[in-house]
Amino acid sequence: MESSFKGILYPARLPSFHRLPAPASVADLVQWIWIPEWDIEPGRTSRQHLIAYPGSNLVVQPDGVVFSGPTTRAAHRDLAGRGWAVGALLRPAAVPLFTDDPASLRDTEVAVAAEDLHRSVSAVMNTYDGDTRRERAVDAFAGWLAGFAGPAVSEEALLANRLMDVIGSDASVVRVEDAASALAVSQRTLQRVARKYIGLSPAALIRRRRLQDAAERTRLDASADLAAIAAELGYADHAHLTNDFQKYLGFTPSTYRQAVAAGSGG
Repeated sequence: MESSFKGILYPARLPSFHRLPAPASVADLVQWIWIPEWDIEPGRTSRQHLIAYPGSNLVVQPDGVVFSGPTTRAAHRDLAGRGWAVGALLRPAAVPLFTDDPASLRDTEVAVAAEDLHRSVSAVMNTYDGDTRRERAVDAFAGWLAGFAGPAVSEEALLANRLMDVIGSDASVVRVEDAASALAVSQRTLQRVARKYIGLSPAALIRRRRLQDAAERTRLDASADLAAIAAELGYADHAHLTNDFQKYLGFTPSTYRQAVAAGSGG
């Protein structure tokens, strides 16, 4: 599985956070299940900054279920009081179960009428009976989703999954034509599949992976030369890496590195 903190800009500020593998029954529909839990003293909040993975999420919260569309920029959530969430990072094949136009839900959350899902997951998470509740919440989530989706996943949907896998895992894929070549399909096919199942272009998926990788390398290795990081990740030069940071995150790699070292996240 991916690093537990990839995509999280300031992991030292996280409450309890786990990413758990998707059960085999929903392996074509879910990348993983993520579960944060928090108990923050009255009058305080904890701001969590994210470069979200370029997919959609189905999230069970104490007050309901939401479908969160693909994101185009860094985001944050302010946590307060005591709470939890159980979310599934959906694979592209699952997205048409909830919308036929994921691009229309970019940077947006919409409520989902899934009372059975909410009831079963909430019953588990509200027991506070130790760590086993997380595994039981995953099982409850997967059982509901498998029944909701039915048995059939189309070849086109599986291609969309492979597109996300190739771009997300292969650092040598730095152009759309690289992804098309790896999947033995045309660039036009990739554009169509990405539009239908993801809501972001293949180029945007590549950009997100590189930005996540750059942020993680910048955070984990304070001595790494930023120009070298840019070259390793396929940026034309240090300036292009800095421009991407500034455009999508709102700060430069150097500023981010200083904030991590200071233990601050805004």
